[in-house]
Amino acid sequence: MSQKVVLALGGNAILQPKQEPTYENQYENVYSAATSMVDLIKAGHEIIVTHGNGPQVGLIIAQNEAAKADIKPMPVFVSSAESQGMIGFMLEQALKNKLKEANIDKNVVSLLTMTEVDKDDAAFQNPTKPIGVFFTEEEAKRMEEELGYDMKEDAGRGYRRVVPSPEPKLIHGVEEIKTLSEESIVISSGGGGIPVWRDEDGVIHGVDAVIDKDRSALKLALQSDADKLMILTDVPNALINYGTENETKLERVTVEEMERYIEEGHFASGSMLPKVEAAIGFAKSGEGKESIICSLSDAVKALAGEAGTHITL
Repeated sequence: MSQKVVLALGGNAILQPKQEPTYENQYENVYSAATSMVDLIKAGHEIIVTHGNGPQVGLIIAQNEAAKADIKPMPVFVSSAESQGMIGFMLEQALKNKLKEANIDKNVVSLLTMTEVDKDDAAFQNPTKPIGVFFTEEEAKRMEEELGYDMKEDAGRGYRRVVPSPEPKLIHGVEEIKTLSEESIVISSGGGGIPVWRDEDGVIHGVDAVIDKDRSALKLALQSDADKLMILTDVPNALINYGTENETKLERVTVEEMERYIEEGHFASGSMLPKVEAAIGFAKSGEGKESIICSLSDAVKALAGEAGTHITL
C-alpha cells in the first residue's frame, strides 16, 4: 500500500564523523544514501526528504571567518540558505542519477525552504546552539563587545558563538510541496529550514538562529499530511538501558510507553531525545499516524514493518 513518507536524513548520510568535508566525500555519501530512497520509490511510496546541515553550515561560517578581513561575513541565516542549496543540489543530483540507473521515470525537485518562528520565542532570550569555529577567550570577549555575539565556552575546547534554537511555527510553501510530491521526490526544509519571522506588517525577516531539524521534520510531516514520519539514524532502533547488560531495542511501542521512557531518562538530550520527541509528536497527531526510527539501510524493511522502532497511539 502506497504511503506518503517524510524522510528525515541523519547527518551521517551526508558526512561521516571525522571525515574530511570535501564535496567529493559528501556526494559519495549522499549517492550511497540515494539507493535506499530510490528503493522506497520502487516499493511504490511517495517521499518528501529533509536533512540536517550542521557540519556544512559550520564550514561556511568558518570560511566567512577566514575571509572576514577582506569580505564582511554573511548572517547565519544566509549561511543556512547556502548550505541548504548545496546539500539540496547533491541530493537532487544523486537521486536523479540513481533513478536513471533504475530506469524510473520520476522527477526530483529541491526547494529552498524558509521556516517561520515566533520573534517572541523564549529561545531568543537564551541562545544555546553552538555554531562555527572555536575562539580563544580573548577573541570571544572582543566579538561580544564589537559584534554583540553571544559566546560560550564549549567543553574545554575554546569559545564558540551560540544562537537561539526557536520552535518552528510554519514551513513555507507546504501547499506547493504537497502538490509536487504527488509526481516528484521533493527535498525540503534542509537544516530545519532558513529561520525567518514576520513583523506586524507581515514583512518577512531572516534571523540568526538554528532550528532543530527533528522538530522541523515533525512540522513538515504534519503540514504535508504525511502518513508516516521516518527518522533515519546511524542505529537500527531506539534503545532503552543503553550501554548496560539490560540494553533493549524497541520495536513496537505506544506514545504512552515512549513518554514513560523519556521520564526515566533513557534517551540522551543531544542525540536520540529530539528524535523520540518528534516521533511522539507525529504519532499523537491522529489514528493511523506512525513514526519510525531506523537506520537508512533498513528504510524499506521498516516501512514493511520488518525493522526499526515503530511508534503509534
